Amino acid sequence: MSRLSYSIALIVLAVAGLVFAFLAPAAPPGLPPGARVQQSQAAFTDYRRQSPGTIRKITVADLPEPYQTKSADNRARIVPRPANAWPRAMAGFTVTEFAAGLVNPRLVRRAANGDLFVAESEPGRVRVLRGLGANGKAQTVEVFASGLSQPFGIAFYPPGPDPQWVYVGNTGSVVRFPYRNGDLKARGAAETIVPDIPAGGRLTGGGHWTRDIAFSRDGGKMFVSVGSHSNDDDTDNNPVEFHRADILQFNPDGSGGRVYAWGIRNAVGIAVNPSTGELWASVNERDGLGDNLVPDYITHVQEGGFYGWPWFYIGGHQDPRQQGKHPELRSKSIVPDVLLQPHNASLEMTFYEGGQFPSEYDGDAFAAEHGSWNKAVRTGYEVIRVPMKDGHATGEYQDFLTGFVTPGGDVWGRPVGVAVANDGSLIVTDDGSNTVWRVAYTTR
Repeated sequence: MSRLSYSIALIVLAVAGLVFAFLAPAAPPGLPPGARVQQSQAAFTDYRRQSPGTIRKITVADLPEPYQTKSADNRARIVPRPANAWPRAMAGFTVTEFAAGLVNPRLVRRAANGDLFVAESEPGRVRVLRGLGANGKAQTVEVFASGLSQPFGIAFYPPGPDPQWVYVGNTGSVVRFPYRNGDLKARGAAETIVPDIPAGGRLTGGGHWTRDIAFSRDGGKMFVSVGSHSNDDDTDNNPVEFHRADILQFNPDGSGGRVYAWGIRNAVGIAVNPSTGELWASVNERDGLGDNLVPDYITHVQEGGFYGWPWFYIGGHQDPRQQGKHPELRSKSIVPDVLLQPHNASLEMTFYEGGQFPSEYDGDAFAAEHGSWNKAVRTGYEVIRVPMKDGHATGEYQDFLTGFVTPGGDVWGRPVGVAVANDGSLIVTDDGSNTVWRVAYTTR
């Protein structure tokens, strides 16, 4: 090669490198410098490729056609936590065991005074965890209320520093207990506020059973999420789907019930964005269309919005099992803000206002991914971070807390709930190991 040809080749390579650097998807604002966004063929993943700090993005263009793979039945086999297993977080974060020995700890919410209320759904009770001892564990663990029916959602009313009630979402009702800051025991009997929410069993034909609760920022409205009874039944011909696959709205006294948004298969976790006042939801989508359909999602929820179930998904994609039905709804089906791994089982979500984490985390969302049963290779079993910019999602999400699956594929932990403690640490409930974890930022 002549010296001139060699020089030209170097110039071509340099220009190609600049073009690649310009076009390659860089990390969005608020994410670690140098981080890359996984797209296209790398959009879909599983537990083997999870790594704290990895940023992922799934777009509508990444969705495969239905039935490209067979529908799997790959349910988690829960094993005791191996001696060398521990949740893994990004550099600078420390994970400690905050409480152990609970029974089926599910959703967790922080009270105004800093107490952490945890729903233990199977035994039908709500516990209170208080304080942080020198050993890193909760100093006080008490039963606030018992005798409940598969409790899940917990909310304090009115919002703000001096709540007077603790609301609890049973599977078939909303009840409330009189409350003052610092109460470790309910100071009165449960009062039924909404008596007739469609109830669920323990899946496998019984329908989705979790009912979350959130109040609008001004306290004027109460939102209640109700999952579908079925995977994909046509609601026109199935009366058991009445007022299901919806987010319902009520007045705080239980009156004025109406459908706020619909076609949402199972909004397990709901939360109001403190910076915008918008309602957000963490949603389990349908199964049976293959490993990489249909993505679970996290999204702000539009009043009156239709999100596709059961006829469409992720915008106007037709569910082949509902072919030809309700064509008038195709254009109305909303594309969610953040698409997650299909079958992740996205559960509770919260917004970070803690002040302990680096400033780029302020206002971001965190969500617990309980883990798949309907994918050939497991996915989920982690806590994710959803970056926000001015209160709006960027479309990416980030692996934040992983390590709940052994290299051989056995599951020892399943994140369910997330809450921000008074000191700014992140609290995570895990109903696989019946543990509550604390994630703190320790590098400054």
